[in-house]
Amino acid sequence: MVYFPLYRSMIISVGYHKMSEKIKVMVVDDHPVFRKGLRNVLASHKDLRVIGEATDGEEAVKEAQELSPDVVLMDINLPGMNGLQATRKLKSCCEDVNVIMLTAYDDAEQIYHAIRAGASAYHAKDVSPERLVDVIRHVSQGKYVVGSQILDEEGIGDWLLEEYRRFGGGDFDSKSRFMSPLSPREMEILELVTEGMSNKQIAYHLGISHQTVKNHMTAILSKLGVADRTQAAVYALRQGWVALRDQKRPRADTMVKKQKDEE
Repeated sequence: MVYFPLYRSMIISVGYHKMSEKIKVMVVDDHPVFRKGLRNVLASHKDLRVIGEATDGEEAVKEAQELSPDVVLMDINLPGMNGLQATRKLKSCCEDVNVIMLTAYDDAEQIYHAIRAGASAYHAKDVSPERLVDVIRHVSQGKYVVGSQILDEEGIGDWLLEEYRRFGGGDFDSKSRFMSPLSPREMEILELVTEGMSNKQIAYHLGISHQTVKNHMTAILSKLGVADRTQAAVYALRQGWVALRDQKRPRADTMVKKQKDEE
């Protein structure tokens, strides 16, 4: 671990950063030349301060807990615990930290998995210095950067659901699902919500009444402490509760047509 000039730790709320304060940045990469290059780029901006470096995922999580950076520049291909795993672990203990994932490959599905793991942005390593600095400033204020889009919490939630329906669950965590406060039936309903089904479609698919689905949804929202079904679906994705979509299951956009054909 490399430490930089002494600083005073500041606790900030998610989505807020005082522009008069320097943005504290931590660099995580196993290549010293790349770390040095990033440090030099950031040092030329008065509103940024590099407070430390880490060379692997385990070290990154440990040092971020001690240093409380505002933004972590995280390489995705780290030895041992990779960048996705480190981001998920980091966000579970330091949710105010904003992670920008850096990789040699700019892949649409990888972006989805990075954001789902808790990253606020994802960029190929050949990103221009000016662009990277802009992204750091955006995520330090609680924004998400996906390609050319700058999104708020609601926007990234909608984006995650759209990408889930495109790529599926991916990194399903059966252990996390076991720890869920939801019953098996509630979890089943939540998974169908995540796939885009309405309450009526869920009732048809499960062979239960529309009112029963509504009752389950009320219980789900209460247990998760969220306001609506979209927030519940995004929460399930973030927690890794949603498995890969069953390819034999009809997609939500075919459900209505099938219902009408049988009525």
